[in-house]
Amino acid sequence: MTDHSDKTTHFGYQTVPEGEKAGRVQGVFSSVASRYDVMNDVMSGGIHRLWKDAMMDWLAPRAGQRLLDVAGGTGDIAFRFLKRAGAAHATVLDLTEPMLTEGRARAEAAQMGDSLDWIVGDAMALPFDDASFDVYTISFGIRNVTRPQEALAEAYRVLKPGGRLMVLEFSQLPNPAMQRAYDLYSFNVIPRMGQIIAKDRDSYQYLVESIRNFPDQETFLGMIRSAGFGNAKYRNLTMGVACLHSGWKL
Repeated sequence: MTDHSDKTTHFGYQTVPEGEKAGRVQGVFSSVASRYDVMNDVMSGGIHRLWKDAMMDWLAPRAGQRLLDVAGGTGDIAFRFLKRAGAAHATVLDLTEPMLTEGRARAEAAQMGDSLDWIVGDAMALPFDDASFDVYTISFGIRNVTRPQEALAEAYRVLKPGGRLMVLEFSQLPNPAMQRAYDLYSFNVIPRMGQIIAKDRDSYQYLVESIRNFPDQETFLGMIRSAGFGNAKYRNLTMGVACLHSGWKL
């Protein structure tokens, strides 16, 4: 096993020991869990719903499939997957128990209870056997993982041959002027919204900083290929504000 004890990583714009990041991320999402879904709607003007629907359109869920949704939080992706697939099963895994608690309290969770599991776990050390799932998704979560390349390797491990990886994440706009305008909005408006709605400015300051630290589309595509995935490609959403990456365990 690799020794990471002396390594550092980003937590927003701070540099912290790798061993501290997961606890800090847990603190962020524990703090905002009860207002997380409301903040998503307010921050994006509801556009995050269209992005998640676009994810399902490309994924095309089918009956009988087993989904693992990592950093699945309050269940948005799992619920959409089960509605599209019909008779299928979804496992929602998240590092933060309060996020899963919020998800289990949603009406959809009661309606789909027999088809859903909620598990606290780490994206870099998944508590599942090899070749356990048909589909692996992670939405707006991989940028919070301490070592994203290890999370991608774990995704590859737990997928069955022929399985599908799909990552939805904030990304980079190709036009510098548009990126500057988006940054002005992100850094000046979103933390203030976090203070007003979630009573937590610092957590949303971290979240916008983490977006700017995340690799651009081509760099992250290379990371997916390095994890072993074939036929890897991406689609920009809203001009690159978000991006969908897809890969297959061939």
